[in-house]
Amino acid sequence: MKFTESKLEQAFTELIWEVHKEFSAGDELGIDFQEKAFYDILKELCIKYGFKYPDDKMIELAKAVKKLVDGQAKFPDWNKRDDIKSGLKVELILLLDKFDYPPVERDEVYVEIFEQAKNFKKNQNE
Repeated sequence: MKFTESKLEQAFTELIWEVHKEFSAGDELGIDFQEKAFYDILKELCIKYGFKYPDDKMIELAKAVKKLVDGQAKFPDWNKRDDIKSGLKVELILLLDKFDYPPVERDEVYVEIFEQAKNFKKNQNE
């Protein structure tokens, strides 16, 4: 299928609007794009594991997780250093506990959040 110039322009315009929409998705929640990524992860885990968590607390937790990940993973080679990854894991577990997330005992949630935090920071540095 051949794109005419107008169809290509239309597809490109739609793509730009989708990217803009994604980058501004957290605006109504009062969080930035990166914090929204963590918010989405936390929200997805609520659905996946069948527990409820208040949105206002989830917003604050997403902000705190992003701040923690940025602080713990500030070294360029952080993902190759087990001491930094272990520190991040411990701090993340303590932070989640402080926010009482998840409100049910699910070790899988901790594992998934840690993996997402690693992936988030790794992709941010690329």
